Amino acid sequence: MGAPARANPNDHGTPYADAVAGNAAQDSLRLNVPGHSADHATAPELMDYFGADVVRKDISPLLSGIDLGADNPFLRSLALAAEAWGARRTWFLTNGASQANRMGALALGAFGQAEQPVLVQRSAHSSFIDGIILAGLTPVFLQPVLDDRYGIAHGVSPAELERRLAETDNPKGVYVVTPSYFGAVSDVAALAKIAHAAEVPLMVDEAWGAHFGFHPKLPQNALSQGADLVVSSTHKLGGSLTQSAMLHLGDGPYADVLEPLVQRAFMLTMSTSTSAVLLASLDIARNSLQNGTERIGASIAAAEDIRQRIRDGGRFTIVSDSWGPDDAVAADPLRISVDVRSAGLNGHAVRDELIRADEIYTEISTDACIVAFLGPGYEPDAQRFVDALHRLEPTGRLAYAETHTLPLPRTGELRIRPRDAWFAPAVAVAAKDAVGLVSADSLAAYPPGIPNVLPGEVISAEVVEFLQKVAASPGGYVRGARDSAVDTIRVVTL
Repeated sequence: MGAPARANPNDHGTPYADAVAGNAAQDSLRLNVPGHSADHATAPELMDYFGADVVRKDISPLLSGIDLGADNPFLRSLALAAEAWGARRTWFLTNGASQANRMGALALGAFGQAEQPVLVQRSAHSSFIDGIILAGLTPVFLQPVLDDRYGIAHGVSPAELERRLAETDNPKGVYVVTPSYFGAVSDVAALAKIAHAAEVPLMVDEAWGAHFGFHPKLPQNALSQGADLVVSSTHKLGGSLTQSAMLHLGDGPYADVLEPLVQRAFMLTMSTSTSAVLLASLDIARNSLQNGTERIGASIAAAEDIRQRIRDGGRFTIVSDSWGPDDAVAADPLRISVDVRSAGLNGHAVRDELIRADEIYTEISTDACIVAFLGPGYEPDAQRFVDALHRLEPTGRLAYAETHTLPLPRTGELRIRPRDAWFAPAVAVAAKDAVGLVSADSLAAYPPGIPNVLPGEVISAEVVEFLQKVAASPGGYVRGARDSAVDTIRVVTL
């Protein structure tokens, strides 16, 4: 859903969420979808599980006074979100930032000529790779800064973008990711300046930075740094419900051309039965971020307190403390990245053990470290986390061993366009026999969901070993794999 609008300077609060709540409070006879009818006799289990109030707010779309008609509450909420993030236009999405990435890829595909390449950060999320396939894009890959100490990828440097633009004939767009999963922030202002000098738009996957710009101690958001199209996974660190997100269009030199393309991409990817509950959560999250400066500040202080307690303990180090200017221009202060290898521990096993023994959930692990996130406004029990870490001893499966090390594998040559490889005739072979052949699938280790091999790329022994080790690690999962252990891989037979 979405239409261009400007926020009324006298408007405030949460217009759409308020309208949904007003509808839910009415004594209505629902003879339409959704089929639960917000009636306890119809759906007792649903109402008992979620609560009657939530079920009543699960209303159908296209209702007058809510999301239908001129200047309706939904349009006002979109305008308020655009104003809050500094966008020319914002789209509310109920299929997550994955939908935003696919929309962006489709829009870039229609920008310029079909055969023109798009420069893409190789450590892009798998959903943008899906978008490359859907749009039939020809990618030219930008290599991120790699930190082999911890097995993580940061962002693209301005020097890398300049180099690849100079080597690429007639590109039509640039796609980068910042911040990284670990909170490393790229120099978006420099990247935008370089892209615009080459007369191409810059799309930024800022999925992990929905909160940026809402507190003086947070990095500025990508739109304020000159990005043309920005993905915002609002549910991650913005406070909305899971699967809700936004896509923002900047008011830059390519806005007039991009806006109708993005809208048409939205029409292709949207649900015709969007969830009012998810949409309302976006409206509420925006309002909370705008009015939550004090709460956000408290969370930033809480995160630093946890980092300092970990430093003071002497056993563990903080990963972001070691970053230099070549790694990032800033770090997200709401992330706590802990080097557990410094205490002789394995990161994957630590994350698994914290859940099993202490009901403490962290976001991601590598063999060397774990990363915890604090949502804006959250002040957790710092000592509970620190004490749980310090109880762990490097014995058994918790012990770090060099044989467990999972350095990021270098990617193979892109021999076939991803869309062509995806739809090409293919056959499943034993993983060891796939080495040297062209992949038909996108295989991404979760977390963080960055494809390690793409459709059309040559499969290396290094990649096979990495994926199989991830699949065998606690909590490990490979998206796109035919079997959970990655014993077989589909390869192109052309």
